Amino acid sequence: MNNYSGKTLADAIANACADKNVLESELTYEVIEEKAGFLGIGASTTIKAYCFKDVVDFVKEYLNQYFNGINMKVDVELKIEDGRIKVMLNAENNAILIGKGGETLKSINTVVRNVTSSYFKHRYEILIDINGYKEDRYEKVVAMAKRIAKTVVRTKTNATLDPLPNDERKMIHQALSGMKYIRTESVGERNQRRLQIIYDPNANI
Repeated sequence: MNNYSGKTLADAIANACADKNVLESELTYEVIEEKAGFLGIGASTTIKAYCFKDVVDFVKEYLNQYFNGINMKVDVELKIEDGRIKVMLNAENNAILIGKGGETLKSINTVVRNVTSSYFKHRYEILIDINGYKEDRYEKVVAMAKRIAKTVVRTKTNATLDPLPNDERKMIHQALSGMKYIRTESVGERNQRRLQIIYDPNANI
């Protein structure tokens, strides 16, 4: 994030927009200093500002620095899909980055999201994938959830899934959101967050 100053807030915002080549609506800013001056002379406003491209650049630079720091050659590619930052990693040995049961990849996702959220003071949706592993994982957990949901409808007995990361729970929420007689809720804390698939005779009818 960079600081921009102007005689007024509008001037500071205009300077930031010109530097980043974005519209005001694309800018996120925070006023960090205001000087009233004397009789209006010497008045100024300073803001700290960034745009979405800054977030994308931050994520890429963070990952590049991280992998350089551990002496691992990893290609990092980013693209934007529906406002989500999607990161594709590719290394000589992708299995090391994925880890047993995807745990290493899960940790990388968590760290990058938390660092980015902390730096920009805003939560952004970031998905880090390796050779399509996460997309395959999404397909598997959604297919599993749909099978369980059909059983819940048939037996009218609720089901609770094993702990899942936030992105996988979200995919299941979306996949089951229109299913008749089914609603979903997340329960538990931190890494023990689980998804409940609940029979509800009034849901989606």
